[in-house]
Formats: sequence, C-alpha cells, structure tokens
Amino acid sequence: MPLVGKPVAATRADGGATTMSSLSEIRFLTVAEVAAVMRVSKMTVYRLVHSGELASVRVGRSFRVPERAVHEYLQVGFGSTG
Repeated sequence: MPLVGKPVAATRADGGATTMSSLSEIRFLTVAEVAAVMRVSKMTVYRLVHSGELASVRVGRSFRVPERAVHEYLQVGFGSTG
C-alpha cells in the first residue's frame, strides 16, 4: 500500500515527532548528498545523524535526511547573521 498522501511521522533532531501531511512535500537527501552540500565527509554526516544533531529517517540500512533539516542545521551553525 503506498504511503503518498498519508500522514507521516518524522523524528526531529531534538527527539520530538512532527507530522507531515504528505511525502511529496519533503525532499530527502542521502548521506553522500548531505556531505556534498555541507562540504564535509560522509562520516561527519553519520556522526551528526547518530548524535541527533541532524534529523533523519532510517530506510532499511541507510539514512535519509530531510533537506530542510540540513538548512536548519546550517542556519543554527551560522547564527542569525543578516
């Protein structure tokens, strides 16, 4: 049964849960894609995921990171400059 269009629970970096109205609203990145965007190694991304600093979803034996989580992580790292 496809999950598209049904509510999905995702885990936030702080351990809380958030409900998404549709999977089509979320763009998921692989660990390699996150590493490329952040210009760090894949191991660094895995450390962030395992420590809970970067929200992720486990799919089988791999992780997917919501694109928004990457942007939020980087914004917090840069602070509110502007």
